[in-house]
Amino acid sequence: MLTAALALIALPGLAGSRVPSPIEPVSASAFQQLSVPAQDPRSAGSITSLDDANLSAGSITADTPIVEPGSLDAGPAARGGLDQPDPGAASIRKPPRYTLTGGATFYDNGTTAMRIPRGTRVVICGPGGCIERVVNDYGPQKPSRVVDLYRPDFFLICGCGPWAGTTTVTVYVY
Repeated sequence: MLTAALALIALPGLAGSRVPSPIEPVSASAFQQLSVPAQDPRSAGSITSLDDANLSAGSITADTPIVEPGSLDAGPAARGGLDQPDPGAASIRKPPRYTLTGGATFYDNGTTAMRIPRGTRVVICGPGGCIERVVNDYGPQKPSRVVDLYRPDFFLICGCGPWAGTTTVTVYVY
């Protein structure tokens, strides 16, 4: 049996395979004529006017003001503060278990810290302010960085513009 299988593989010409056929053009008799009547009422398409959702609310005329991007006032330069009552003696926060100081970067998938277990409540303070978050994953890998923050949180704590990539923070672990 093994000898027969090896013979079929080694000698395909003797076992019934054939040489490829030469490329020949397709004869014209293989095609049929197809007629499409242009006056057939079933094939007539009609173009209707646009519905109300596609109509313009107005038109541009010679006296229409066109505003260039960046020429309008972009809004307030800083967020307004809140008037919060002074905390009473009952609302004093307990002291943190320990603190970490180092670099922080932004990360689009939440608050991560390599040296802090998941689920730990932390308060992160930087030049722009403080926020309280729960660590949801492990990272960053660089030893100089202690935490990666969700992008809006990073810029809130950093107090810097969108060109910044790192800032120094203090992380209070509770």
